[in-house]
Amino acid sequence: MAQVAMSRKVVPLDEPLVRSAQRGDRGAFEQLYRAHAGMVYALALRMSGSSARAEELTQEVFVRAWRRLPSFRFDSRFTTWLRRLSTHAIIDELRKHQRRDKGREARSEAPRRAHHDRMDLDRAICQLPEKARQVFVLHDVEGFKHTEIAQMMGITAGTARGQLHRARALLREALER
Repeated sequence: MAQVAMSRKVVPLDEPLVRSAQRGDRGAFEQLYRAHAGMVYALALRMSGSSARAEELTQEVFVRAWRRLPSFRFDSRFTTWLRRLSTHAIIDELRKHQRRDKGREARSEAPRRAHHDRMDLDRAICQLPEKARQVFVLHDVEGFKHTEIAQMMGITAGTARGQLHRARALLREALER
């Protein structure tokens, strides 16, 4: 993490931008967007399995971030706050999308052939069933605990564990092909 030492207090580089953005400075918020959009997009892509959907979700996350920025109290790093906000926003939006398209498969079809490199792992993750993919990303990629995932997704911790087990088994199978 890049930081600047200022009179015996270490201040993250985002802090001045966040404070300016909280006062309504759109230029400061744009700088925050440029600095963190990649992280949000990567999370959205893994959660949704679709690059087009990930772009929409990234925009939605930053709309929410702008609205909720005044409530940021600097109790944690901005990136920590944004990652948590992103996770909740993405799950909320995916639920809305799921309700609208009930009964239809909304995920993209990725190539079946997978190898052990990162690109093929990403493709294999995109092929997972939606709930299993979301739990896998939240647990194994983002580091959330089963109880946190259960709360975010409105499922039980046991269901989260089951979905994670299912996701891992399907990934192993896909990567062995």
